[in-house]
Amino acid sequence: MKYRTLGQTSLDVSVIGVGTWQFGGEWGKDFTQKEVDDILFTAKETGINFLDTAECYGDHLSETFIGDFLLRDQREDWVVATKFGHHFHHNFERTRHVSADAVLKQLDESLKALKTDYIDLYQAHSLTDREFDNDDLWTMLDKQKQRGKIKHIGLSLQNDPSINQAEKASSVGVEAFQLIYNRLTRNVEKTIFPIAEKDHHGILARVPLASGYLTGKYKAGDTFDSNDVRSRHDKEEQLKKLHDVSRILKEEVPVGIDMATWALSWCLKNAAITTVIPGCKSPEQVRKNAEAAALL
Repeated sequence: MKYRTLGQTSLDVSVIGVGTWQFGGEWGKDFTQKEVDDILFTAKETGINFLDTAECYGDHLSETFIGDFLLRDQREDWVVATKFGHHFHHNFERTRHVSADAVLKQLDESLKALKTDYIDLYQAHSLTDREFDNDDLWTMLDKQKQRGKIKHIGLSLQNDPSINQAEKASSVGVEAFQLIYNRLTRNVEKTIFPIAEKDHHGILARVPLASGYLTGKYKAGDTFDSNDVRSRHDKEEQLKKLHDVSRILKEEVPVGIDMATWALSWCLKNAAITTVIPGCKSPEQVRKNAEAAALL
């Protein structure tokens, strides 16, 4: 495993992390605590130390799985990131809650679910510009940093619609961005990457496997179960992605290299990226993801 420092923070993170949206039950599988433990213990064995979760991956469900794991492991061995701003409802819908008081309540609920006294990176979860422009919110978060509940603040952005927030990020104490970045989605290279580089923000690349399309295991015409979030993707866009993946597999992926492993290393070869945070459903997928570090 290799490690990079997240921007100007004190956090040294593995270049491969573990994204945990799947633990909330929206990717076609409901997890048990044992399955989560097996995944996270395997991650630790490979040298991974970075976990990314959110308040709305289930109603703090992903955080609770992680918290139960951390009770039986060494909390200080992990860099834990979570998010605020949404509330999950059982029909897979979310409502937005971004006032200072609401976020403070979410923070305390996340700390309780994660069974920890502090969060290493607390990220605003896809705020609109109007929600972002809230001095009370950032003042409250700064106070929580002073109290030790939060170590660092980040922004989980919606790529180009969030350029205004990226430009203002330093003024509200933000030190890291989370963005969608993968071989199929590269628009941020010309928009937000230059801002991050200028202001020395670390970048977490989410969806580095393009929601699984860059694993190479899906073909045009494949369908997804109704309880899989990909079933709600635009069908024409989905078809285009699958055709692009087929071409990339033939033209760019070296013979003998797993496409998913290659796709993760492709992201990391851009110096702006600190870490990638792919999801995974098994220890075997964790090991495959970790192998990408060897391709750097």
